[in-house]
Amino acid sequence: MIRQETATDWVLITHPDHARLAGRFADAWGNERFARPEPYQDIRYAVYHHDDGWLARDAAPSLTPAGLPEAFTRTLVGAYSAFEEIDLPAYLAVRARATAEVAEVNPYAGILVSMHTYNLLSEQADLDSIRPEHRDAHARFLDEQKSWQQETAARLGAAPEALLRGFEFLQCCDNLSLIVCSGYEQPRTLRHTHPDADGVRHTIRCAPAGADTYTLDPWPLAPDELELEIPCRQVPKAEATTTGAFRAAFAAAPVATRRVTLRRAAA
Repeated sequence: MIRQETATDWVLITHPDHARLAGRFADAWGNERFARPEPYQDIRYAVYHHDDGWLARDAAPSLTPAGLPEAFTRTLVGAYSAFEEIDLPAYLAVRARATAEVAEVNPYAGILVSMHTYNLLSEQADLDSIRPEHRDAHARFLDEQKSWQQETAARLGAAPEALLRGFEFLQCCDNLSLIVCSGYEQPRTLRHTHPDADGVRHTIRCAPAGADTYTLDPWPLAPDELELEIPCRQVPKAEATTTGAFRAAFAAAPVATRRVTLRRAAA
């Protein structure tokens, strides 16, 4: 889940719905200044499906020991230390499933999801937060992911520079979706730099500009303004005091819609 809260409610977005929003950003990417990465359809599939490994866990959500819905929150944007508030072995299982399910349909996309997973658990992670008894499993998992990436890339004849660009694009779309879904309230640069039509790389800055509205500078999307909808559920905190009660309340909650807007930064 991605979690926000009001005084009385938890506002929850599933990981697959967050990934679909990231996919919509990928769909909109590209204009006279910024080209889409290639092979675009494979990269697009990776963006849309990079969190499919969460489907089962999000369908039966749990509470943390502190009584909060297990979730990604705005405090984890750029500081991935808590592995979304679940135990590391469970997190590794989710991420392994994410790679495997995508790779079964599209091996090239699977490499990109595996690269994303590897990055989440290495460069983006606070490794000091890993408990001593989990360190061997963490290291073994990373080794397995890296080996699988290399073997699959060799089998497909995939160019390393194209894989790197696809990975960076996936992470950018994922990052933007997490900023929006978590209601991040500060300006932030999106992950990685991104090439324009001349190959010059740019840092893209995302900034809040009102309720569920954000600007991007420079502007990499085709339309001058992009309006999208995100499915979410609102669960009263009073109905989420135990895991069983929370799951029942989540299942019963109607699916609402959040509308978000991206626009060009003012000149």
